[in-house]
Amino acid sequence: MASNAAVPFWRAAGMTYITYSNICANLVRNCLKDPYKTEVLSREKVHFSISKWADGKPQKPIIRSDNPEA
Repeated sequence: MASNAAVPFWRAAGMTYITYSNICANLVRNCLKDPYKTEVLSREKVHFSISKWADGKPQKPIIRSDNPEA
């Protein structure tokens, strides 16, 4: 008989651990005071590249960002 007592609360709420940790990180960042808050928010930006593959070779990568200004 399985028990739900050992299930982490983020899983019981229907979240993944990544979603839960992102929510916690955002809460901590928003609680910081300046100048620490601006420094941390500047490091939060994410940049990545996507390459499509054709005939077994990667095509020219596309640089993406979660920051609308970039």
